[in-house]
Amino acid sequence: MFTVQQITKHLEDFAPRVYQESYDNSGLIVGDPAMKVTGVLVSLDTVETVVDEAIKRGCNMIVAHHPIVFKGLKKFNGRNYVERTVIKAIKHDIAIYAIHTNLDNVTGGVNFKIAEKLNLEKVQILAPKKQNQMKLTVFVPPSNVNALIDALSKAGAGQIGDYDHCSFRATGMGTFRGNKNTNPTIGVKEQLEEVKEERLEMIFPAYLEGKIVRTLQKHHPYEEVAYYLQLLENTNLAIGAGVVGYLPEALSGEAFLQYLKECMELKCIRHTHLIDTPIQKVALCGGSGSFLLRSAMAQRADVFITADYKYHEFFDAEGKILIADIGHYESEKYTSELLRDYLKPAFEALNIYITENNTNPIHYFY
Repeated sequence: MFTVQQITKHLEDFAPRVYQESYDNSGLIVGDPAMKVTGVLVSLDTVETVVDEAIKRGCNMIVAHHPIVFKGLKKFNGRNYVERTVIKAIKHDIAIYAIHTNLDNVTGGVNFKIAEKLNLEKVQILAPKKQNQMKLTVFVPPSNVNALIDALSKAGAGQIGDYDHCSFRATGMGTFRGNKNTNPTIGVKEQLEEVKEERLEMIFPAYLEGKIVRTLQKHHPYEEVAYYLQLLENTNLAIGAGVVGYLPEALSGEAFLQYLKECMELKCIRHTHLIDTPIQKVALCGGSGSFLLRSAMAQRADVFITADYKYHEFFDAEGKILIADIGHYESEKYTSELLRDYLKPAFEALNIYITENNTNPIHYFY
């Protein structure tokens, strides 16, 4: 049987927690990482009815997009739905795992799923993030450099888009002298040595720093490894908020809203005045995304799809872009499908279900 930890590790290989926003609480919220998993229930939210469904279906792990606990709980009196949900999960040995803004911010995540539903093409991150990459520079004998590149690549370095084993090498001369306590790989202790070395440079995600350094020290031939790390200001086009892409063909504003309604199975859409220009370039952000309007306008998108827009924020469109608010739950409801489809191939022997509960707290009267 698989453990909770094995499942969470697989999820974090896809969406590392380091990519969550500072306010977030993604990760294992309830449960023992070593617990054997009998089944997984996937849901957008974790509420009491979802825990009840997990019990009924024989699932002792819930994987949800939204964290049931955002801030610390000081009391467990069952006085609100958060406390009651957590108490019920603990009583029935059900683990709760949340994969929230880290799943929003990765390529292939929540926003890419929405883009898939809309049949968008040439989809890219709308607002890429910075300072999440580092560069390793190390000096190594020519005879060892290929093996080191291979080891570092397997650890996660040297990945640039669809390319791996990416590196830069330059040949030079290194000098060193070991004291009487050394056992140098090349040369003799207490003697100044001059050796041919290669300067090797590779980039890697900043959260892998510890793993990369351990791999370097394990596979480098020297007793004392000369290396340094740099935090890069480069924009990482694979990580960030929202996405932007293109419809297969341009539509009028009204035709686009009808298309959006059908693709996302919506009851209604809140939107700004229709604009005169055809709609083809689409920017979107699942959940609360009004903070990305300027990015959408800078990308010259014709429409910005998101949720949770406030009254005064609609004025910010200024007739230059169509804002379409489709609802928070509605924008992210296919996240459960995304998570199930990601988990199933890796855990084929495990029952993985999508909840039958509609957890949307908002209802509409027509």
